[in-house]
Amino acid sequence: MCKQIASQICRRTETPREISGRVVYFVSSSTRTMWIQSETQERQQATSARNGSVATVDEIKDSPCQGHGDGNSQDGQTFGYSIPCLPEDILRHIHSLMPMDAAARAACVSRTFLSSWRCYPKLILSSETVKAHNTSLGRRIHRILRNHSGIGLKILELHLSDLYDFFPYLDRWLHDAITPGIEELTLKLYKGFSFPCSVLSGGIRSSIRSLDLYSCVFCPTAELGPFRSLTSLCLYSVCITGDELGCLLSNSLALERLVLSDCKEIISLEIPSVMQKLSYMSVVCCSALQIIENKAPSLSSFHLIPGVRNLSLGEASQTMKELSLFRANAICYGRAELPSIMPNLESLLLCSSHEVDIPMLPTKFVNLKHLYLQIISSALSPTCDYSSLVSFLDASPFLETWRLQAPLIDMGNELVGSSDLRQLPERQHHHLKIVEMITFKSTKSLVELTCCIVKSAVSLERLTFDTFRGDVRSPCCSGDDSVVGYSKYRMEQASRAVEAIRMYIEDKVAPTTKLTVLEPCARCHATAFDD
Repeated sequence: MCKQIASQICRRTETPREISGRVVYFVSSSTRTMWIQSETQERQQATSARNGSVATVDEIKDSPCQGHGDGNSQDGQTFGYSIPCLPEDILRHIHSLMPMDAAARAACVSRTFLSSWRCYPKLILSSETVKAHNTSLGRRIHRILRNHSGIGLKILELHLSDLYDFFPYLDRWLHDAITPGIEELTLKLYKGFSFPCSVLSGGIRSSIRSLDLYSCVFCPTAELGPFRSLTSLCLYSVCITGDELGCLLSNSLALERLVLSDCKEIISLEIPSVMQKLSYMSVVCCSALQIIENKAPSLSSFHLIPGVRNLSLGEASQTMKELSLFRANAICYGRAELPSIMPNLESLLLCSSHEVDIPMLPTKFVNLKHLYLQIISSALSPTCDYSSLVSFLDASPFLETWRLQAPLIDMGNELVGSSDLRQLPERQHHHLKIVEMITFKSTKSLVELTCCIVKSAVSLERLTFDTFRGDVRSPCCSGDDSVVGYSKYRMEQASRAVEAIRMYIEDKVAPTTKLTVLEPCARCHATAFDD
């Protein structure tokens, strides 16, 4: 019921009427907060308004529109709706369920919600917002953060990476805004800013559940103390060493999710055994990282791009359910080693930059349901072709989803049409339902592999070929004129791929299977550029 009332109020306050004055917008990339200034305040604030000033909650509180009832009013008349007579705690809960922009509008036009606005649990402040209102910028940010401090703020997001001039004040702003009771904290800062660990006092460490830091220096020590409730830690382009991260992890025994991206100072990463609840870990583009040693026993989802020199997942290998791995010869390694090392895998993504040979082995992925193989550049050697990937089909009797992404440009294999296709050994697969071939080409061994999969998958429901896009969008197909189009060579590759599908594959697809072929449109061909 509370969610229904909140939804109705959101719709009704979507486009509020102007109330004896001017409508001023407080705009950020994700939220819009509308403040309504009364006619009696307009003269006093005319100068600052021309410079982009925004009314505060205190200013709104004295507005005549808040004096009589709820809803929109003008010249003594009431429009729209009335708020149900409910206890204050229920109304406050309803207010907290609204998106931030709708909650602010409701506070502007309703006396009922004005008092609960100061306790609204979420605050988002972006550089786009404060730049749009550049009069007394520092004072304005300070007031916003101070007004929301210690009054029930649970979620705080500060996206201030462009405001270099105000970083000397950021320590004070963070101390004002981050108070005990906060649960989720996201800070996008400037790389030269050193995050003050003193902000994370005992009361905050007891309540915070999610900490996301972007582009800053973060130097936690053992003296910082335990984070009793922290379940999610994400560090993006953060300057932190392996020892400092180890101190933080040792004090975060409740941590369940760890994400490290572009943290270039970490050389060695050790996950201590005391982290009994850690189940998800992603390490992406940490260029200096050489060693990962995991001792957390419950890790079940692990993503590593690119690979490292020394990787040890410990006993978690036996319970691992989801793995993403990007390294040279990843597909061969996955087929030869993973069935015995990780017998409980359910989802596997292998991205390879080079492949020598993919063996046919008796070992099985007895629990694997989803397989994504991505081959970048011309990763296949002359002795290794796409048809050898059928080894994964034989090894995964319960596979439900197969997705293969070929390299954008593949010139190392013979094209279909120069000789007859080989007939790969007959087999039946009873669980495969979805097959996707991304950047599909008319390469002979790739067509042979696809024919084998189509004939083997007796329960196939969807078969999709993307002949030209991959990770790049076409300007005409996406509706975005800023996206670069395709080369004529890519268009020719796509045309040959479509022809190969119609000639060699289409007639083998069962009538019960939905076949989708994504191909360039006429405008794609018309706008193609020379190589």
